[in-house]
Amino acid sequence: MTIESPLDTLDNVCQKIPQVPLRTGPPTREELLAHYPAKFTWNQLKAFVNSGDLGLLKRDRALQKRYDAWSPGIAKEHGSMVNFLINHRLRWGKSDTLSLLPSALDNDTRPKEVSISHSKSDQPLPPLPPDAPEYFKADIPVDSELISIIQNDWPYSVPIEIEHTLIWSRVPIFHPALIPAEIDARIQQDGLCGFTGNEEPPPSPSTLPECLPALAEWGITMENLVRSPKGSPEIEDMVMNAGREIDGFVKRRWAESEWETAWFVNPPRLQSIRGLAHIHVFAKKKHL
Repeated sequence: MTIESPLDTLDNVCQKIPQVPLRTGPPTREELLAHYPAKFTWNQLKAFVNSGDLGLLKRDRALQKRYDAWSPGIAKEHGSMVNFLINHRLRWGKSDTLSLLPSALDNDTRPKEVSISHSKSDQPLPPLPPDAPEYFKADIPVDSELISIIQNDWPYSVPIEIEHTLIWSRVPIFHPALIPAEIDARIQQDGLCGFTGNEEPPPSPSTLPECLPALAEWGITMENLVRSPKGSPEIEDMVMNAGREIDGFVKRRWAESEWETAWFVNPPRLQSIRGLAHIHVFAKKKHL
């Protein structure tokens, strides 16, 4: 029996592009290639993550328009986008079987027909168990009911070989035990980020001017960036330490021998769903 690969090769997908119709709702891999080709390279994405302004990370404008047309209907059907996520899309403690963009890490799961209730549901998340940690920790099991690891149904404009994964958490990601008062205002403005599995340091923020032409259609310039100035060595150590638990989890999930990642947590000003904490991970397989 032949086992189908969860991901089409780039060559195979490219051959299918002329036959790809434009649908509504979350896009398929073929649609992304045919209708929403990546605006950013992997190196540019890393430069944006490391720039200090996570607002530089963008979804294709046409795909954003498609999302904006889709989301009001979903919110109306489920009562709100938060209800949709909590009661349908997030598979707490389970593999993501709903994504049209499956991960190479979930090679035993393929998108499949699922029975979906179309009635409004506003059931809140169940209470946290007594032994739940105070905040997101590196050793949380990937199948813990405290988290849901899914592919981003509406990924940013990343190359097709880059997986855009979301880690949703029922426990806080920003927490005073991790974020001292001295850096709280900075984290609230800039968020957190980090890199794993890199064979060389990520692009320096000083290289950002070379990457900004890719953001021309969004009108981004060096003058309108929103980011904090570099702090003292002690402050920079605090910022790095604030992301230590996320970094540890990412290294467990995406083995550094096999994957290169750039992860980040948007600050409140950039969060589209503020009622649920989540981490973004851009993951690139080292040997395709």
